[in-house]
Amino acid sequence: MESIKENYEMMFTSYPDLVNITQLKEMLGIGITLAYRLVRNKTIKALKVGRQYKIPKRNVIAYLTNQNEI
Repeated sequence: MESIKENYEMMFTSYPDLVNITQLKEMLGIGITLAYRLVRNKTIKALKVGRQYKIPKRNVIAYLTNQNEI
């Protein structure tokens, strides 16, 4: 049986390894405000490059995996 993490990895194969806020909101099905809040509160760990956030796809998957354990 496939793990939840593997399922998310398969779902997000079309996304690059580093996603931006717009891609993050698409992946999670949330609004832009909540996407920024998750990154600014460090709920999802991200890198700030200049004025943009770059979020490793593995951090998004880790966030989703942790949400499923609750």
